Amino acid sequence: MDEAQLQEFDAQQLRDVVRTLIADVSFKQTTIDKLTHEMAVLKRLKFAAQSEAYSAEQKSLLDETIDTDLAALAAEIEQASPPPSPQDKQKPKRQQLPESLPRREIHHEPHSTTCACGCQLKRIGQDMAEKLDYQPGVFTVERHIRGKWVCAKCETLIQAPVPAHIIDKGLPTAGLLAQVLVAKYADHLPLYRQEAIFGRAGLALPRSTLAQWVGQCGVQLQPLVDALRAELLKHSVLHADETPVAMLKPGNRKTHRAYLWSYCTTSYNPTRAVVFDFADSRGGQHARAFLGLPGESGWHGKLVCDDFSGYKACFEMGVTEAGCLAHARRKFHELWVNHHSTIGEQALKFFIQLYDIEREVRELGVPERKRIRQEQSRPVADALHLWLTQQRLKVPEGSATIKAIDYSLNRWTALTRYIDEGDLPADNNWVENQIRPIATGRKNWLFAGSLRAGQRAAAIMSLVHSARLNGHDPYAYLRDVLERLPTQPASRIDELLPHRWQPASAAI
Repeated sequence: MDEAQLQEFDAQQLRDVVRTLIADVSFKQTTIDKLTHEMAVLKRLKFAAQSEAYSAEQKSLLDETIDTDLAALAAEIEQASPPPSPQDKQKPKRQQLPESLPRREIHHEPHSTTCACGCQLKRIGQDMAEKLDYQPGVFTVERHIRGKWVCAKCETLIQAPVPAHIIDKGLPTAGLLAQVLVAKYADHLPLYRQEAIFGRAGLALPRSTLAQWVGQCGVQLQPLVDALRAELLKHSVLHADETPVAMLKPGNRKTHRAYLWSYCTTSYNPTRAVVFDFADSRGGQHARAFLGLPGESGWHGKLVCDDFSGYKACFEMGVTEAGCLAHARRKFHELWVNHHSTIGEQALKFFIQLYDIEREVRELGVPERKRIRQEQSRPVADALHLWLTQQRLKVPEGSATIKAIDYSLNRWTALTRYIDEGDLPADNNWVENQIRPIATGRKNWLFAGSLRAGQRAAAIMSLVHSARLNGHDPYAYLRDVLERLPTQPASRIDELLPHRWQPASAAI
C-alpha cells in the first residue's frame, strides 16, 4: 500500500488500517518477547554451572543442542523483526580460511556490459567472497568474484547480484550444510564427532559453529516440512506408529521419555512420504493435533495402526480404523516360541495362508487385489475367526493364550477391513520399517528441556527419510534444496518435496 492509496481513504478506512497495523505489530512483538525469553532461559542454562551428574558425552550433546536451539531462536526473531535500516547494518566479521585449502573461482558478471544509455561499460574492480565447501574428507574454498562495471558517460555502476544462500552472508556452502545435516540426522553422528572428523580433514570447525548452522537450517527448512505434512494429509490411507526416545531434561537431571510419532503413505501409494512428529508424551492429543482433529477440515481417512489407546479418540471423530495383522500374528508367535503352544502353532498356519495371498496380490492394482482378497482371504479369515471363538471357550481365563485370542477377536473388524479394501495394507510393517532406522540414533538424542531439538530432528528426518523412500541420495537432495530454497517462490515450494524433486540440472 503506497501513499497515493492512503490519500484516497476516508477516516473510517484509515482507522481500520491503523488497527490492522497495530494488531500485526502487537502479534509480532509478542512472538519476539516469547522467543527472547526462551533464549534467555537457554543462555542461563548454557552458562550456569553444569552438574557433574552428566557424563562428558552427555554434557557435549547437551551443549551442542543448546547452541543449536539458540541459533534457531535467533533466526526466528530475525524473521519476526522489521528489517534493519542501512545504518544499523554491520559488516559481518568473517574468519579467514586457511590459504592451504584449494580454491575454485566462480565468476559472476552482468548479462550485458552495455549501459542503458548505449555506452560500453568499463570494468573497474571486483568484490570477492569465500565460501567453505566439503566433500567427504576434503575441504575446498569457493571464491565468488563479482566484477564491477561502470559507464564513463552516465557513471552508472553495474554488478551481478550476490548469490542467495540459505544462511545469509554465511561461511558454508549448501554442500557443507547438507553434509552436517545428513551426518547428524541420517548417520547419527553428533556434532562433537563431526568436529573431530572435520579436524582430520584439515579444518577444525567448532561444534558451536556447527550447531548454529543446524539451527538456522532447521528454521529455513520448516516451510518445506509443513508442505510435506499438508501433502501427506491429502491421501486417504495412512500408517501411524510411535517409538520412545530419551529426552534429557536438565532441570531435574533426569531422562524423560518422549515419543517420535511417524505417519506415512502406504507401499501401494505411488506418493512415497513419511513425516515424523516429536512430542513430549504418548498422549493421543498429539495424533489428533497432527491429523487436524477435531474439525470438519481435519483428516478423516483410514488409519493403519496398532491397538494403542491414543488413537481411539480419532476413530470417534471420523477416522476409520484399520488394524495390523502382524500384531495379531505376533501374539501367537510368542506363544509358540516361548511355550510351544499348539494353539499358537495352529493360529500361525492360518496367518501363513493370509500372508501367502498378500504376497501374490502385492503388485496388483486396487480392484484386482480386492477381488482376490475377497475370494481367497475371506474364507481363511472366517475359518480363523470361528476357530478362535471355539478355542476361547476351552482356555482358562487370565492365561497368555486368552490374551492372544482376545486381541484378535476384540479387533476383528479392524483386522480384516483390508480384505474389502484394495487400497489397505494388511499390517503396519511399512511404517515400522521407517521408524526402525531411528533406533540407531536413540543414544545420541539427548535433548534440552525445550522441544525444539526434538521437533527440529523430526522435521529434518522427515525430509531425509522421504528422500530415501523415493530413491534419492539424501545428501544430493538436501544440497540441491538448500541451494534453491532461498530463491524458490512460496507458491512453488511443492516442487522441492522429495516425491516431486528433480535436480536443478535435470529440471533445465
